[in-house]
Amino acid sequence: MAIVAFALGTWLCQRLPELPSLTTLLLATLGVGIAAGALFLLHRRDTLPAKVFRAGVLLLALLVGLGWAVLRAQWRIGDELSSDWEGRDVVVTGVVEDLPDLIRNGVRFMFAVERADGPVPSHILLSSSSFERKGAARGEVPVVRPGERWRFTVRLKKPHGFANPGGFDYEASLLERGVRATGHVRQGGEAVRLDANVFAPMAYVHRLRDAIRTRFSAALPDAEFAGVLIALAVGDQRAIPDEQWTVFRKTGVAHLISISGLHVSMVGLLVGWLVGWKWRRSTRRVLRLPAVKAAAAAGFCAAAAYAVLAGLGIPTQRSLIMLAVVALALLFGREAHGSRVLALALFCVLVVDPWAVVAAGFWLSFFAAGVIMYLLGGRLETAKGWRAAAGMQLGITFASLPATLALFNAFSIVSPIANALAIPAVSFVITPLVLVAIIVPFAPLLHLAHWLTGLLMVFLGWVANLPFAMWQQAAAPGALVAAAVAGVAWMFLPRGTPARYMGVLAVLPMLGWSPSRPEHGGFRLAVLDIGNGTAVHVQTARHDLVYDTGPAYGADSDAGERVIVPYLQAEGVPRLDRVVISHDDLDHTGGARSLVEGIPVAELLTNLPRDRLPGKAAGTPVRACVAGDRWQWDGVAFEILHPAAAEPSLHGDNDHSCVVRVASPSGSALLLGDVELPAERRMLERDGQHLVSDVVVVAHHGSKTSSGADFIAATGGREAIFSVGYLNHYHHPHPSVVERWTEAGARGWRTDRQGAIRVDFGSFRMTVEAQRSTEARYWYGR
Repeated sequence: MAIVAFALGTWLCQRLPELPSLTTLLLATLGVGIAAGALFLLHRRDTLPAKVFRAGVLLLALLVGLGWAVLRAQWRIGDELSSDWEGRDVVVTGVVEDLPDLIRNGVRFMFAVERADGPVPSHILLSSSSFERKGAARGEVPVVRPGERWRFTVRLKKPHGFANPGGFDYEASLLERGVRATGHVRQGGEAVRLDANVFAPMAYVHRLRDAIRTRFSAALPDAEFAGVLIALAVGDQRAIPDEQWTVFRKTGVAHLISISGLHVSMVGLLVGWLVGWKWRRSTRRVLRLPAVKAAAAAGFCAAAAYAVLAGLGIPTQRSLIMLAVVALALLFGREAHGSRVLALALFCVLVVDPWAVVAAGFWLSFFAAGVIMYLLGGRLETAKGWRAAAGMQLGITFASLPATLALFNAFSIVSPIANALAIPAVSFVITPLVLVAIIVPFAPLLHLAHWLTGLLMVFLGWVANLPFAMWQQAAAPGALVAAAVAGVAWMFLPRGTPARYMGVLAVLPMLGWSPSRPEHGGFRLAVLDIGNGTAVHVQTARHDLVYDTGPAYGADSDAGERVIVPYLQAEGVPRLDRVVISHDDLDHTGGARSLVEGIPVAELLTNLPRDRLPGKAAGTPVRACVAGDRWQWDGVAFEILHPAAAEPSLHGDNDHSCVVRVASPSGSALLLGDVELPAERRMLERDGQHLVSDVVVVAHHGSKTSSGADFIAATGGREAIFSVGYLNHYHHPHPSVVERWTEAGARGWRTDRQGAIRVDFGSFRMTVEAQRSTEARYWYGR
């Protein structure tokens, strides 16, 4: 329990909005030390009740965990990029770390900085789509491999990601990996390879991983499932397409498509069994060293080699530590109790990586391992064969339900069916073939593994397409999650426990959770943090509208997939009554395809030609956006203010943006798209009184071609929201525009600095919240 308290302390650190100073930490450490001494002194004198002593130990363990995590965070946060050096050219020399990520027309890679012309962090993440180097034509991307020393001219910025409700915390992910700045190699700048083979143990490991990945890719050119086999070989999942990940998530088998704890344990057990079998055949060897000890040592060494090859992710770390404890116990003739082994693995992982608690894989890995140990400890002793395996799978599935819903807002109902075939197929057939193919460069082995993977994917695709495959719901409050975990734990108590199956009643509130919606006559507005673009969600008592769908980030990623759909799912929005696409610019239409594929849409409101609508959107009913169009939802009035049916004197897509005003008794909001000064003047001429609004999503992201002084005055906006990207190359918002809104009495909000901005037009008053304030973390802006 003390180790669990230590883990809780590290988790509490990752919830802090700010880190305590080193002075405060030093004083706290001194206080904890004095308290610990007093506690143990009183215990030795038998003047302290046992329960009080145990509670004191748990509290001390929690404080130690908190203090250790804070100390590590202080060290890592201190290695930061100064704001003065953001966006400036700087020459850095260092070594390529880990496996480079092959992106569209370029490469992304970790870089360990050895020397720099300025105060640059020790670990940075660089990307390049084309760079110039000696001996290479301009625009050619040189081959960057692990363990090489390079000198680059780069331009850096602080770690920055989007901050939205229900969204992925990219900044936390970078912090866990030790990345303290991101940037790109400057075209035309210096890019020189200084050393092709730097001496470092992990450099050799990463070069081996890169060689295996290259060999697999060459043996399976254009193969549909080559990315899955590479993931099973070296733990690199980046080559797996999004559509395959969708199938894995829907079927609950994503844990198999990586080098997980199961695979590491399987390798250790297999090699241990083979070595033990061979060892027993030699009397001389057995007399020198018992076969069980030889098997334990060999099994651990094999598992360690495979885990290192996988990149030592959290599940592999956990399994490797557990195998190390078991191997040491066998070598020294000690008993290894399952729960103690798991607790020691938990402690070791968090000592090395206190940020592991922010990763979903941490919770699922340890939770699943704990459930397996509990079930193997006698819960299934009356079952044999396939019944025991089925009971184990059902037990893990049900036990992990609260954690999975809390982490992903979704749960695969068909995972027991899918895993019943996928676990033996991947663990005992496909993965062994991949392992043999690593050692023996025999291409037919990979072709066989690929063919078997294809057969498995046919089955998984069928299961994923079942109408009841996924349970999806809104993010539940922490209290309901805790109640569901307690209910599941109660149900797993030993037979004979009173009302054991009544624990399901504690799970039902989480399954039935639905967040509150605005009352009749009120509405909520959320300007999402999607970079330099626009995506706004408007919610009334029974209706939902999305205004614009944000930008596309590349050929395979957009704001719809990365931000809007996860946000809507976390908010419990099952369908959209209307999607407004203001005009035909990629920073407003880029996420439309993913949005309509991820959430059912009843109607589109846009002036885009039907052949310009992406994907499924082309088959959705379309309504033209014309000034004067009005409708009411739940006591909230919506009105189109622009463009008129004919606007012959206006040119360009921006000035034909669809402008929507939303009004209720408690306030109003104005959504302007990218209208510029000519369109603003046209709206003022038609009827300036209809522009009056409490909240204005500022036109064209604060460009100097919009937000004229007369227009700002006509809106009378009290809150001006700028939807902009961090350090965007357009330099939005323009300082003169920000100044005009401020002089008009409006309070400014910026999504790049404050994250998603949410406005609640309630029954009595209007409230505004920023995501980076309501869910503040110490790494934001650092």
